[in-house]
Amino acid sequence: MQKAGPASVEFRNVTKRYGSVTAVNDISFTIEAGSLVTLLGPSGCGKTTTLRMIAGLEMASEGQILIGGKDVTRLSAADRDVSMVFQSYALFPHMTVLENVAYGPTVKRLPKAQAHEMAREKLAVVGMKGYEERLPSELSGGQQQRVAVARALVLEPQVLLFDEPLSNLDAKLRRRMREEIRDLQRKLNLTVAYVTHDQEEALAVSDRIIVMSNAVIAQEGAPRQLYEEPADVFVADFIGDANLVDVEIVTVTGDRAEVRLGPVTLSLPARGMKPGKAKMAIRPESLLIVEPGGPNLLPGTIRKCAYLGNHLDLEIATEAGEFYVTRHGTREIMPEGQPVLLAFADYGVTLVPGG
Repeated sequence: MQKAGPASVEFRNVTKRYGSVTAVNDISFTIEAGSLVTLLGPSGCGKTTTLRMIAGLEMASEGQILIGGKDVTRLSAADRDVSMVFQSYALFPHMTVLENVAYGPTVKRLPKAQAHEMAREKLAVVGMKGYEERLPSELSGGQQQRVAVARALVLEPQVLLFDEPLSNLDAKLRRRMREEIRDLQRKLNLTVAYVTHDQEEALAVSDRIIVMSNAVIAQEGAPRQLYEEPADVFVADFIGDANLVDVEIVTVTGDRAEVRLGPVTLSLPARGMKPGKAKMAIRPESLLIVEPGGPNLLPGTIRKCAYLGNHLDLEIATEAGEFYVTRHGTREIMPEGQPVLLAFADYGVTLVPGG
């Protein structure tokens, strides 16, 4: 079989309606060939519907979908060079691992020997060599996931789709599997669209993230951009933990804003905002507990302190509100009622437009 190579995916003003319900509303984006892009958002935001429209399992009500520059909007799933890894793995319980992975080539009427050879090759790629004769019921969750990936890879599709692929695994295995998926994507130069509601997973695996909210795209960009420069309060709150606080922009000079939070005045990128009331997002790791003596310190009192092994989780009350703070590098529990001083790091503190 001649491999087509990875292909780009483009949505042009795509809408999907189910009767009077709009599941996806006029979205446009591009997934570059050979990149991994995650569709991230809460349940019901439209991310899985979007993935199913790439696969051809749902048809767009309006707009255009292109794969490798070719208009596939009206093509069925069978006529698109796309494979999908489902949340449930969807392995055939009565077939061996080898038969499961060889199923695609067999359906395409390739000779059995060739289909099995292709299946063995992809099982080796995902680290499942030696498991060919086992049944899915004899495998762990992580092993079943690898078999599902091998089955999706066996026909070397132009685009590989993952629908919440790790949600059935425990936390430690999830971390390992997401690293394996990322390594595989890079090694094989795959175009991958990946759906998850887990923001940590999205930050870990993605070249770019498309955050969806209420059937539209709230923001798209590189993981670091979304974390450090959220477009609005929803993205700030959804991507990682954030303390969202009311502040006042006192003055704006060029691209810098002087921002007042209680007794503290900070200089921050203005992000196109004007003087007046505003919202600011502060990441928990960007609030630092410091000794007295420095400028711009915010007094507070410990409300709660929890030991989480590699860091402390703290709730600190201040005149500007309550803050969630993570503190690394110490195991000393801080007692409730202890006074502290908070300083602001030069990262993870940002004005949020539209607040």
